[in-house]
Amino acid sequence: MLGDWRARLSEEVASTDGLLRLDPAWVARDWLPPGRRLGLAEAAYDVGERGFICERWLASTTRADNLVGVENEGLSNVRLTDGSTLDLAEACTAAPDLILGQKYADTHSGLGRLAKIFDYGARIPFHIHPPETQARRAGRNSKDEAYYFPPGVSLGNHPESFFGLHPSADREHAGPGILEELQRWDGDSVLQFSRAYQLIPEDGYFIPSGVLHAPGTAVTIELQEESDAMAMFQALNAGKIIDKELLFKDVCSEDRCELGEAALLDWVDWKENTDPFFYENHRTPPLPFRSTEGATESWILYGSAKFSGKRLVISPGWTDISTENGVYSLLVWQGRGTIGGVGVQGGVPGADELLVVHDRATRALSVRNTGDVDLIVVKLFGPDINVDSPRPARHMP
Repeated sequence: MLGDWRARLSEEVASTDGLLRLDPAWVARDWLPPGRRLGLAEAAYDVGERGFICERWLASTTRADNLVGVENEGLSNVRLTDGSTLDLAEACTAAPDLILGQKYADTHSGLGRLAKIFDYGARIPFHIHPPETQARRAGRNSKDEAYYFPPGVSLGNHPESFFGLHPSADREHAGPGILEELQRWDGDSVLQFSRAYQLIPEDGYFIPSGVLHAPGTAVTIELQEESDAMAMFQALNAGKIIDKELLFKDVCSEDRCELGEAALLDWVDWKENTDPFFYENHRTPPLPFRSTEGATESWILYGSAKFSGKRLVISPGWTDISTENGVYSLLVWQGRGTIGGVGVQGGVPGADELLVVHDRATRALSVRNTGDVDLIVVKLFGPDINVDSPRPARHMP
């Protein structure tokens, strides 16, 4: 079977010169209404007991971990030139050298990151992702993540995110109050322990595992570790009490039995959450690093060696030539053009997403804007490909 996968993928890589077109991977959530800004027909957002389509995962080899889901939800498919498809996760397993490059494949398992667009009609509930130690106890992965708020789309009704805790809200002083909220599970007053930050288009944040957060309603391009592990800390959101199983979903059974809700206090990185310079130390505005006539490239998703993201902006009529260190996927956010001769168009699912395999990524790639507005291309990389990606400057008390 793997031999068949490899043969088909090898033929496709050869025929497309390593530029693989990807179908959109839609993901539903049942605990929030959709923002309806993902380009679907209005009727397509409602998927019954599964909830609503609220996310699109990009070049994903990660299955969505929903209480009610469908087979292979969250996994991306490669759309072959003959119209058939290949599961991207299976392709990475069958032919890692073709996609990742042999050297990278020898030390890394798959693409190693999860990228998505999320689009909610209400603020996401206050929640946390397990730090590495706690994640391992449950057989899961940690989940550092970075956000970028793209331009040209409504910010929604709540364009503010709660991040971290008040500087005074350490475990001794705030822990008992947070624990009481988790045990009572009947409201949203856990947000009293946090602070909200206004979201600005073309801005972003880096949020490591162990930091509490409640992202606002701005459409967000998110890049993170390959994981869907989390724990909800907020019971009431958008007028609905969330199933409390979403608090315990990724707590190991021993901790849940022995500690109950108190087990979640061990997930909290109290020092990072109460950093008085949280804004300065976690905000990630675009950082331009390359400019040519007609084109500018900036870091937009950064803060860790575990993943990185760039934004390329090309003026109408111009062409840019770029070379990267390894495999990456790209999303055309705005405009139309050609990438290595392949036609692309932003805002058209199925025509806006490509995977650039290692061999093609490391050779000069031509990106041309054939439209009448700026062509905006977001590039998404996995761990250790861009070891020189920036980190937010650290401000100390």
